Amino acid sequence: MSKELHEDICQQHIFSGIYNKYSKNLHDYLYYKYGERLNPNDKAQEAFIKLWEHCKEVTLGKAKSYLYTVANNMMLNEVKHQKVVLRYQKLKPQEHSNETPEFLMEKEEYFQKYQKALEKLTEEQRVAFMLNKAEGKKHEEIAEMLGVTRKVVEYRIYTAFGILKKELENFKLK
Repeated sequence: MSKELHEDICQQHIFSGIYNKYSKNLHDYLYYKYGERLNPNDKAQEAFIKLWEHCKEVTLGKAKSYLYTVANNMMLNEVKHQKVVLRYQKLKPQEHSNETPEFLMEKEEYFQKYQKALEKLTEEQRVAFMLNKAEGKKHEEIAEMLGVTRKVVEYRIYTAFGILKKELENFKLK
């Protein structure tokens, strides 16, 4: 039996020797071949982790080629991954809507009509109406906020509804 088979790279002092001997050269090889962007230091470290995980199967004479092969394959996998990432970055997500262009145009027209109708309300009517319908406040809360009675708030909201219904004939109000 050769001496190589008796030297087990799973022994810490032998593995440390392999690391000290090949780590810088492996890093430099990956750096020169692939550049800094793909983290050659990380890939070199990962190759040594793989070697440690498979130390029973790798002989001392094959350790160097094992390290270089594993590290190179990791870098190639990273290159493939980066290509996929770039491809998906170039694809813009399509904005889908089930709304037809006609519906969207009508919606915008109604919104503009609604804004104009709100402008026709008095300030008191508009404030009471918006507090009730937009913010969901109860009549009693609005009355406290505005310093008026509940009946005044109800009247303002009721008259605002009347004006809005007249201005927005086809617009359904709730």
